Amino acid sequence: MFFLDASFAAQYEAEDRLIAVLGSFALLTILIACLGLAGLAAFSTAQRTREIGIRKTLGATSLQVVSLLSKDFLKPVVVAVLLAAASGWMISIRWLDGYAYRTEINGIQIGIAACIMLLIAITTVSLQSYRASRANPAVSVRYE
Repeated sequence: MFFLDASFAAQYEAEDRLIAVLGSFALLTILIACLGLAGLAAFSTAQRTREIGIRKTLGATSLQVVSLLSKDFLKPVVVAVLLAAASGWMISIRWLDGYAYRTEINGIQIGIAACIMLLIAITTVSLQSYRASRANPAVSVRYE
């Protein structure tokens, strides 16, 4: 004698473990990507320290400097988001085909995930850019 809910729980136990492992690795991947993006932004702002100082001396606001430095990073991030969304959608569809009862993946879910990825990237780069834009322009022009 067995209970039906215990039988269903046993069938989906492997998927529960897979979800836990994939969630952990996804979080680790996002953390490593943010660290890499922050390092790249710090390197870029360090190389453009003099340009930032000159722009600040000529009257540029912090928002203008942040947007100048951030737009260089947005193009590759948008391409990466598009590639990740397309591949994630295809992999999800194939994975869900193995189930008798499944949900459909629609564009809203993919769009929300893409917006979250863009928001994380913009926040990471903007923090570094804002820190560079708040520096004293006289010190940054004298830097080199």
